[in-house]
Amino acid sequence: MNKIALVVGASGIVGNNLSQELISNGWTTYGLARRPKNDIANLQPVAADLLDVDNLTNALADINPTHVFITSWMRNETEAENIRVNSAMVRNLLTVLSPKKSLQHVALVTGLKHYLGPFDAYAKSGFLPVTPLNEEQPRLKLENFYYAQEDEVYAAAARGGFTWSIHRPHTIIGKATGNLMNMGTTLAVYATICKEKGLPFRWPGSEAQWKGLSDVTDARVLAKHLIWAATTEAAHNEAFNIVNGDYFRWKDLWLKLASFFGLRAIGYEGEIKPLEVELSKYESEWTEIANKYNLVEPNLYQLASAWHTDLDLGRPI
Repeated sequence: MNKIALVVGASGIVGNNLSQELISNGWTTYGLARRPKNDIANLQPVAADLLDVDNLTNALADINPTHVFITSWMRNETEAENIRVNSAMVRNLLTVLSPKKSLQHVALVTGLKHYLGPFDAYAKSGFLPVTPLNEEQPRLKLENFYYAQEDEVYAAAARGGFTWSIHRPHTIIGKATGNLMNMGTTLAVYATICKEKGLPFRWPGSEAQWKGLSDVTDARVLAKHLIWAATTEAAHNEAFNIVNGDYFRWKDLWLKLASFFGLRAIGYEGEIKPLEVELSKYESEWTEIANKYNLVEPNLYQLASAWHTDLDLGRPI
């Protein structure tokens, strides 16, 4: 049987790289998004709203995927609202697809907040997990929309008889525009502004992150891992942490990034200096930089997601 993939959130950092990997491996690939892009050759776009069952039903009427990869989520003001909205997105999708009887496997991408807690309690004192993190660690006694998404997948799989896999990357590094969490591009935008304005490349995060060990997940590695788990019987019905395997200290990498851009690096100075605050000063300057160098994206906030970079670099762990 032909492998037919539906990538949910195809315009995001995970979905974009996954779609390219699937297509390069000969999969028929549909990319679902509220506003699909046309930047990937042979990706068949599907415009749909995961919160509108009727819209979703119509959009998927003629599509019968064998494998579904859920890489999308929607940010809300509170964790309770995150749970309500993001669980509904998964539930609606699988409710629409299950009657087709074509589903063999559903893969869900979550992440490190499974272990560190939701945004409003992210790695704060009292919630710090034992490291190294492992997939068998019990859930935190906190509300967490990742748990709600998982539970929707488990319930649908039990009803529909398909297999599942859960993927928990660390900070994802990769190429994409318009996505909510992109540290690599955020730091590149910051460095470019520093270079253009003659500013130092100042560390925005915590002392613990500056000195401690860190790791990241390459979006291309994650894409290969998703396909492997979806097509390997031994990997079915399992959760996986997925990182590159190498590790580093920011106090070393920060100097290398500064050197690459020809900047003077400034390390930890005794307090966190949020990048979201710093970048907010330069929205118009970024537009000028984009016009000056004929860049594709003149909107700072289509590239930089400083709020999320601040969460990662500001951890007390």
